[in-house]
Amino acid sequence: MSFPGSGLAKGLAVTLRTMTKRSVTAQYPDVQPDLAPRTRGVIGLFEENCTVCMLCARECPDWCIYIDSHKETVPPAAPGGRERSRNVLDRFAIDFALCMYCGICIEVCPFDALFWSPEFEYAETDIRDLTHERDKLREWMWTVPEPPALDPAAEEPKELAAARKAADKLAAQQQAEAEAEAEAARAQAQEQTADQAGAADQATDRNRPDRPDNPGEGQ
Repeated sequence: MSFPGSGLAKGLAVTLRTMTKRSVTAQYPDVQPDLAPRTRGVIGLFEENCTVCMLCARECPDWCIYIDSHKETVPPAAPGGRERSRNVLDRFAIDFALCMYCGICIEVCPFDALFWSPEFEYAETDIRDLTHERDKLREWMWTVPEPPALDPAAEEPKELAAARKAADKLAAQQQAEAEAEAEAARAQAQEQTADQAGAADQATDRNRPDRPDNPGEGQ
């Protein structure tokens, strides 16, 4: 059963407890704040992974991602093969005046080209300067923290297994090519040695004194 003024008393008690605690002042910007590992600051671009598939721009609910590209013809990797065309990135920009930091572009990117960076000091005096091009997005990429370590008992990611398999296959192919080249060099050396030995035998046979066609026989 509450008595009149109990709510006021409870509120004053909270105020008194807070007044007796030591105040903590954030000394920003002299002291940087400790941010959470998954802080959503800005979006970094890993340009080498971008294939200009346009998924991020199409899925962005604010339409704040601008991408320009052109096509280039890639010569065939092997003789007799067909030429291929690939997209080359010309422009990748994000307007952070429109971005609502939903992270959809990062989630839908199939090639891991976009990452969250904890960087948050990018204020501008002009709103038009909040559209950052790919050079700035690439600079922010190097502020992206490393992903947390995997559980030692967890299965190996499929990407690592595929990359290791491809690397082993390439190494085996290179080793086979090196062995074939070495075998060809040994065979060529043996053939040259045999030719030299045959030429020496022929020269020795021509200089033999018991040969009928030897000029020294008639003297």
